[in-house]
Amino acid sequence: MAVIAVAGGPGAPGATTAALALLLAWPLESGRRVLLVEADPDGGAVLAGALEGRVDAVYGLRNLAVADRRGLLAETIWEQLIDLSPEGTAERLLLPGLTDPTQAPGLAYTWEPLVDLLHGLEPQGYDVIVDLGRSGATGVSAVLARRADVVAVTVRTTLRGLSSARPRLAALAEDLATAGTGVDALGLLLVAEGPYSGPEVAREFGLPVLGLLPHATRTARVLSDGGDITDRRFIRSELMRTARSAADEVQLLVRRRRQRLAPTAAPVPAQLTAAARTGTAAQPPTAVHAQPPVPTPQAAAPTAYRPVEGEQPSYTPPQPVGPVITTGPVAPLAGLAPQPAAPAPFPGHVQQPQSPQAPYGPQAGYVAYDQQGGFTPYDQQSGAAYDQQPGYVRPEPEDDGRYPLQQPAVTPDQTHPNGPQPYNPGEVLRAR
Repeated sequence: MAVIAVAGGPGAPGATTAALALLLAWPLESGRRVLLVEADPDGGAVLAGALEGRVDAVYGLRNLAVADRRGLLAETIWEQLIDLSPEGTAERLLLPGLTDPTQAPGLAYTWEPLVDLLHGLEPQGYDVIVDLGRSGATGVSAVLARRADVVAVTVRTTLRGLSSARPRLAALAEDLATAGTGVDALGLLLVAEGPYSGPEVAREFGLPVLGLLPHATRTARVLSDGGDITDRRFIRSELMRTARSAADEVQLLVRRRRQRLAPTAAPVPAQLTAAARTGTAAQPPTAVHAQPPVPTPQAAAPTAYRPVEGEQPSYTPPQPVGPVITTGPVAPLAGLAPQPAAPAPFPGHVQQPQSPQAPYGPQAGYVAYDQQGGFTPYDQQSGAAYDQQPGYVRPEPEDDGRYPLQQPAVTPDQTHPNGPQPYNPGEVLRAR
């Protein structure tokens, strides 16, 4: 039906959680599918959150940059999708996001072809939800918001949330008016955390409210960090009920915009238009079907998506692929690259603290350095050098005991990282 962009902002208003809730609550008619694309330049969160790390993080958006340079974007995207339908019907799909923010610059020239590809899926019965995260609606990835049919911005109804959202909404509205499909594509997804109501926020910003999600931390944590969402209490929770109403409101906004852009399109029902004017969530025109939840350890594991037999893609026919995505039970974060082991500490030489020494010289001390780097002992009373006296034998410097030498900071059982120790641990190293 459309491409829906969900954007966030400062303060973590919950863009990814709202996008995942829309994915689960999206009403699907027979033969239709919905796809969630994690396009947040700061990185995806569904694999490690809702899926609890049970799918290796080696597939996803990051592989599309290389595929686009090779001209294989349309074929490669089918190999990166994960089927979240417990029955394996491929009705609710996920394209995982980046695993590292440093991968985002490599997609600078891929965002626009990706938008063309996502719009090309609509005739085949695909609705697409794009999670833009905090910074996906700006910069080189701004084309995702400009080309979207609806841009829903998540905002918390607190003073801090509204204050931080005001400049971002103003900049986004200006960008959509000058380079996008129009400012009427912009709407709000409110998280009812503060004292401000939906109509008050709508009047303040001059934007329609597409949904008012409750501030249900327990329920939202299931979507953000994983949990058993096959529970009937979660499916019937207030968060999922309001998400279904928000999905209907988004679809209504798409129909109204397309009717304006194409006057010959079928008119929107009067009762739906009246509900949009009043800012209230419209009731779905048809019965809401039970939505299959995201798989959990108790549910079936997600499987790799494969095009349905006989399906004719509208963009470029994908090549048949096998189940390349490993979806069996794995340890959390098993798909992430392991951190390199810390190197063994090199045995350093710690100089022992020295006691204060008296100034050297014939008047106040015992020794004085000569020009050759040695020292000359003096008689405290006469000040004459001992070595000038008959029969005097000059001692070696280390025999004096006044100059503590550096001790090796190792033990006899410690092994050097590059092999055996080059010295005896009991031997005193001479200070140079």
